[in-house]
Amino acid sequence: MSFNTFGHLFRFTSFGESHGAAIGCVVDGCPPRIPLEAADIQAHLDKRRPGQSRFTTQRQEPDAVKIMSGVFTDETTGKQVTTGTPIMLLIENVDQRSKDYSDIKDKYRPGHAGYTYDVKYGITDYRGGGRASARETAARVAAGAVARKIVPGLTVRGALIQMGPHKIDRARWDWNEIGNNPFFCPDAKQAKFFEAYLDGVRKAGSSCGAVIEIVAEGVPAGLGAPVYAKLDGDLAGALMGINAVKGVEIGDGFLTAAMSGEDNADEMRMGNEGKPVFLSNHAGGILGGISSGQAVVARFAVKPTSSILTPRKTVDRYGRDTEIVTKGRHDPCVGIRAVPIGEAMVACVLADHFLMQRGQMGEGTAWPFKPGA
Repeated sequence: MSFNTFGHLFRFTSFGESHGAAIGCVVDGCPPRIPLEAADIQAHLDKRRPGQSRFTTQRQEPDAVKIMSGVFTDETTGKQVTTGTPIMLLIENVDQRSKDYSDIKDKYRPGHAGYTYDVKYGITDYRGGGRASARETAARVAAGAVARKIVPGLTVRGALIQMGPHKIDRARWDWNEIGNNPFFCPDAKQAKFFEAYLDGVRKAGSSCGAVIEIVAEGVPAGLGAPVYAKLDGDLAGALMGINAVKGVEIGDGFLTAAMSGEDNADEMRMGNEGKPVFLSNHAGGILGGISSGQAVVARFAVKPTSSILTPRKTVDRYGRDTEIVTKGRHDPCVGIRAVPIGEAMVACVLADHFLMQRGQMGEGTAWPFKPGA
């Protein structure tokens, strides 16, 4: 299986399976002398960790990360810092229950990757899906924690804004509410509704989808390129690469198709700090594939979990018609734990583009230009 590496100058290669001994990644291209402790990474892994509420899989994984290489104690400051060499991050699996999948090891879960893996490779790891499992995304969150440290002043935050057909009220958006409920929901009132709604989905043995919004602030202007390295193109690819994601939009996304040119235009005025002030952000902080200095805004849709208790028609790997019921421990809404994963992938793309911009342009251009220069 090729293509396990993400990124260009800042890149990581993930490894491991859902029910293997461990998962993790090797981060390459991180600049030297950046303070990095396991606790910096653990804080983000804890957000993604399973078993923290009745609304996620009850698999109990501490997701304790170990930094195996790429760091050293700075004798001047006494702090552990990166050395510029590959950083290996290891997360052991401790709560595998492979027997949960023994009854369906030869059956394909409708909506799951088991069939396509078998068609492509001739072998599939039925124990939780192997590499197709969302368990692999812990490695992405670990890499994203390193990426966040590369771009000065960068803040990346995510929120669940829709569960099933039910959306939040954006007028009640409060980032401080994100940590007060198990859904990463910025709307306190809708978070209460989600509890009852998802309880019903869970007790029915079914699942539902979700929409996640990621907002990156402190993104410098100039990241990206006009043609084959568009910042929004790379963000879309990164978010589409997350398990169960079936749609991505930047800024107002698909809503822009119904707008007029006047409505869609992000008008500009000069601010007091010598930089332009945008009067709106329909473009999501990216113009012509290049960051404008505004907040970068992206949303992605996560499909319902394919592991459900309702009997579904399927075939087995020997070409026989059958039915399947998936037991075991599964997320009734996998979109909940996709919030920190989306944050991580956005952080990795921005770190990658920051390093590419610095490599090509150095300190950048002196804008605004002087008339006649």
